[in-house]
Amino acid sequence: MNGPLIVQSDKTVLLEVDHELADAARAALAPFAELERAPEHIHTYRITPLALWNARAAGFDAEQVVDVLETYSRFPVPQALLIDVAETMSRYGRVRLQAHPAHGLILESDEPAILVELERHKKVGGMLGARIDGNTIAVPPSERGRLKQELLKVGWPAEDLAGYVDGESHPIALTEDDWHLRDYQQYAADSFWAGGSGVVVLPCGAGKTVVGAAAMSKAQATTLILVTNTVAGRQWRDELLKRTTLTENEIGEYSGEKKEIKPVTIATYQVVTRKTKGEYRALELFDSRDWGLIIYDEVHLLPAPVFRMTSDLQSRRRLGLTATLVREDGAEGDVFSLIGPKRYDAPWKELEQQGFIATADCVEVRVDLRPEERMLYATAQPRDRYRIAASAEAKDHVVETLLKQHEGQQALIIGGYLEQLEGIGKRIGAPVIHGKTSNAKREKLFQQFRDGEIHTLVVSKVANFSIDLPEAALAIQVSGTFGSRQEEAQRLGRLLRPKSDGREAHFYTLVTRDTLDAEYAVHRQRFLAEQGYAYRLVDALDLEEL
Repeated sequence: MNGPLIVQSDKTVLLEVDHELADAARAALAPFAELERAPEHIHTYRITPLALWNARAAGFDAEQVVDVLETYSRFPVPQALLIDVAETMSRYGRVRLQAHPAHGLILESDEPAILVELERHKKVGGMLGARIDGNTIAVPPSERGRLKQELLKVGWPAEDLAGYVDGESHPIALTEDDWHLRDYQQYAADSFWAGGSGVVVLPCGAGKTVVGAAAMSKAQATTLILVTNTVAGRQWRDELLKRTTLTENEIGEYSGEKKEIKPVTIATYQVVTRKTKGEYRALELFDSRDWGLIIYDEVHLLPAPVFRMTSDLQSRRRLGLTATLVREDGAEGDVFSLIGPKRYDAPWKELEQQGFIATADCVEVRVDLRPEERMLYATAQPRDRYRIAASAEAKDHVVETLLKQHEGQQALIIGGYLEQLEGIGKRIGAPVIHGKTSNAKREKLFQQFRDGEIHTLVVSKVANFSIDLPEAALAIQVSGTFGSRQEEAQRLGRLLRPKSDGREAHFYTLVTRDTLDAEYAVHRQRFLAEQGYAYRLVDALDLEEL
């Protein structure tokens, strides 16, 4: 036995990156283990209940998982771990939600004791209806989503076999005249459709919108698409017009600016979650048509009110799209139970090697606070310290230096503090896009950037998601949202569309040493490290030598 894996009793799995079987072991592990750390030589995976249930929902069984671990492990796999894997996976599907001709919706199990346990549970019991027989309990259809959430939390993830209403039919086909679905996009769409509902995880730039269009062509039904902002929604519209048989008259926008409901309607999360006189009026949007498919773009960002509304949409097919399922609030389980399990997940580096996304060089540049800034930081209230550290004046000079070093490349300066961004924009003579910038101006500036009329944009977190800037090859991150891993991934993602000349992308993050800025940076970088991206550390004073 000389495999690349070391399987440990605490459910961590170590992978030796340089081993000749490392790639095969990584691919075999991916369906049931979550990558936690990926430094140069040894990657650490963890086998979690959620990962095992995702695998079970995707058709893997415990025998396959055990076979992978034993095939690639360097040492004998701890027997207790193998037993625990088998027992954990066996819990999925031992309670099932089914449609019933007389009772509408039922929860059933072949083991009456499980149902008794659930009836006695404080939260779960309150969602159940009348007992039908020893193996069956009625469930109010309105509780379908919330019940799945709670069952997951108590360790009895339900297999939802209640099916879906077809929704109002509507013809949608892919054009594919001058383009074709890539193999992984086709597989992602097929995997989603076979499972009925679920999540597809693809890196930024790998064509999540195209997967959505492929799912729509399978559904052939009215579709509601939920997006992060109006600009993202209009990009969806443009892609659908380009890649499907849909016309402008068939696609509606439901945003702060327009309230159109058409066979395919694109709505922003903000409008959907807006309260009017204490009520979510956008529920009218959900009830306005007999939707056959609901697509959640950037599903990892789902706000709590949409989670609640999703509970009422369990009879519709649901597709979640994201580059990372990481949620800082740990609510990945809610995505599993309300949208569906992970149906497809493509490793970033694998797609990079195949040329589907750009290669990227990640560099952390360390700067120092000036003496007066250091004193201000030392005496500041805790809530103000990160802002002071993140806005260090030395970062402005580094931005100028990097822009000179990468002269001619299209660059994004990205940050979280408006005052800092406006100061940088003024200093380098570049336009600034932030939350108060009108959608019309945003679209105009983004288009000028795409057309090469503008080479540098200064952007706040409004550009984190779903903004397509194919030729952006340089990003300089001056500040972020504390330790958000998903934000770091999304910001690198702005650069990952393959460049027309094949050049490498450069992602710089500017960090103030000996402050909270440095602590948060370590946490922010975790997800990208998991994907195999290594940060080079450079001192600002040494930049001239790069």
